[in-house]
Amino acid sequence: MTVARGFHEFDLSSDMKSENTAPKKPIPDELRTWRVGSTNQLLGAFPWIMGIVNATPDSFSDGGRFLDEEAAVDHALALVADGADILDVGGESTRPGSQPVELEEELRRVLPVVRRLAKETNALISIDTTKAEVARQAIEAGADIVNDISGLRFDEQMAAVCRESGAAVICMHMQGTPQTMQENPTYNDAVTDIATFFGERLESLERAGIERERIVLDPGVGFGKTAAHNLEILSAIEQFRALGRPVLIGHSRKRFLSKVLNRDVDERTSGTIGVAIALATQHTDIIRVHDVRAVRDAVTAWQAVTDRID
Repeated sequence: MTVARGFHEFDLSSDMKSENTAPKKPIPDELRTWRVGSTNQLLGAFPWIMGIVNATPDSFSDGGRFLDEEAAVDHALALVADGADILDVGGESTRPGSQPVELEEELRRVLPVVRRLAKETNALISIDTTKAEVARQAIEAGADIVNDISGLRFDEQMAAVCRESGAAVICMHMQGTPQTMQENPTYNDAVTDIATFFGERLESLERAGIERERIVLDPGVGFGKTAAHNLEILSAIEQFRALGRPVLIGHSRKRFLSKVLNRDVDERTSGTIGVAIALATQHTDIIRVHDVRAVRDAVTAWQAVTDRID
């Protein structure tokens, strides 16, 4: 049995041979498997693209544009047409200084969108939330993945929801909360500290009944980090992948790019693409972006050239 959505199914069943079956090749070291539902997805050969669907009035880049259900669904379907492998649907802005959204309002924003996308597309669907009840109802509506910026720490019921549903999990690192995270982010060493956090979270989630194979790690670019911290993270992807799990990066249009480029938020697409290429060279497994077509085209062209280089 396999999940209904997804494009990269990979058979990791027994290597037992039959007379008509050749032995399976070993998985290259740079590849990682991710259990989504009952399907094993193979990541690392080419970055998956996660398209952002903000059903919010106040997200930092496109707040208000897709708050209406019809607008959000149309946008999501356009992202799939542009090459998105995953759609990340969120109903609560987590920009620096943002305020929490009440449960019922978040449900009102995301459930109709998730429900329709589950019927109208084959892309995997991620629910971007820290609330266990939002995750539970979104999974029932058709979501495959829970993307929690708190690393499943803010809501004590979140781990149980993920365990009982079998949903895949994106575990993100954040210092502080969206309200406080940019006040004075401090680390002994950003990469080492975040890697340590991930090691502890993997053990904790495993004890809670969530298998490591279901978890993707997100270092949380822009979430309790200075521009210098973000650049350290973005140049150290292999150190996070050394933990044995796939890595997701969400850098799209973020504020640190203004330090690099001196560009306003609506002028950061080229910078977002440049970072995506740097991420692809480090086998980053999933790249979360607003501009799906531009990033996918750039990474595809990059790979076409690098495949010819000895």
